[in-house]
Amino acid sequence: MEWNRYNTQTKLEQLSQLCHESYQIEPELYARYDVKRGLRDINGKGVCAGLTNISEIISGMEVDGETKPGNGQLLFRGYHIEDLVNGFISQDRFGYEETVYLLLFGKLPTQTELEEFSTLMRSCRTLPSSFTRDVIMKSPSEDMMNTLAKSVLALYSYDTNPNDTSISNVLRQCVQLIAQFPSIAVYGYQACRYYKNDESLFLHQQNPALSPAENFLSLLRADQKYTHLEAKLLDLALVLHAEHGGGNNSTFTVHVVSSSGTDTYSTMAAALGSLKGPKHGGANIKVAQMFDDMKERVHDWTDEDEVRQYLKKLLHREAFDRAGLIYGMGHAVYSQSDPRATILRGFVEQLANEKGCHDEYALYAMVERLAPQVIAEERKIYKGVCANIDFYSGLVYRMLNLPNELFTPLFAMARIAGWSAHRLEELLGASKIIRPAYRAVHPWREYESIADRK
Repeated sequence: MEWNRYNTQTKLEQLSQLCHESYQIEPELYARYDVKRGLRDINGKGVCAGLTNISEIISGMEVDGETKPGNGQLLFRGYHIEDLVNGFISQDRFGYEETVYLLLFGKLPTQTELEEFSTLMRSCRTLPSSFTRDVIMKSPSEDMMNTLAKSVLALYSYDTNPNDTSISNVLRQCVQLIAQFPSIAVYGYQACRYYKNDESLFLHQQNPALSPAENFLSLLRADQKYTHLEAKLLDLALVLHAEHGGGNNSTFTVHVVSSSGTDTYSTMAAALGSLKGPKHGGANIKVAQMFDDMKERVHDWTDEDEVRQYLKKLLHREAFDRAGLIYGMGHAVYSQSDPRATILRGFVEQLANEKGCHDEYALYAMVERLAPQVIAEERKIYKGVCANIDFYSGLVYRMLNLPNELFTPLFAMARIAGWSAHRLEELLGASKIIRPAYRAVHPWREYESIADRK
């Protein structure tokens, strides 16, 4: 039989129905066998799958051995994130390189150590010769996360010692990737604009005198100009996104893949695939798109009743993408507050004042206040609901005039620091490949010859 595109699509649709039938598992079986779906219990608490020295997430208060809802806390290497942020903000310094040093080496650097490490990081920004032309500019993708993953895998071929998993070699690879992610993301975006959208192409050179946030803005913008507040807000976003425990999906992916003994490039590409998902790093784009839809449908942004009705429509699958979600609200761990969102919120207002975006910021603030009430009215929930960092990061990126295509890559640019620390921790501390158990629930069947099958 000769197949054409129509026949292929029709057959695939028929076969997909078999998938729906053969992969169905009755929901009650999960309760019968006490399966922790998503490796979490019914209250959202994660199954303990490992130990870490890198960061700690505290969702509430411990009372009589039980966790009660409370303000969330986040610690990097034992330091509260608020203290780390206040430390560099109060001195009007950029903090991302200092945060990377802390995550990788477990201590805050001295002034000399920070200067030496910053020089090292910035010297690693340059991509291999002809890499931009041969890898990034050829077959550009409309999704920059795929461009990052493709480029990371391609860098394996440019490494003279790619498979060595000794700590010194993995550290070299990680530092290089941390330094190179911004240029890969920006160059990939410029290539997409040129080849896919027929827009002007410009590729700026790296500037080793600039911080990571400043360098990113300089690479991205045609005139290479930015304000100090813009760079400070982007640097802060990188710090807040740099690490968030070993249990988040992409970091757990790093542990799982690293435990197999594979190379750094394969590990980071896997983590990028995880982060791309809209339930993880891709959520910040969804927040921005949701607000775009809201601003079109809500005529009076100051009318609480109108905003509340729109939020109910979201939950009832009657608005935006009809997924039944208010994006940016709720977190797997935090119940009353996400400390990253709390920190970012205060600085977002400053940027809104500089950019003249008062009305938009006020709308975000209203949704942050109303959404937990609406969710509590419409849904059965086991813990509180609060705004997560994705709720405000999308607004920050919009006010920085960053394209949607780079929202999730910015998350990856920051989180590569945490991924690197967790990869090193897995290689140094683990001895077994990670292999959780799955229970088979399909009944046994007798084999049938092909002539007897129906």
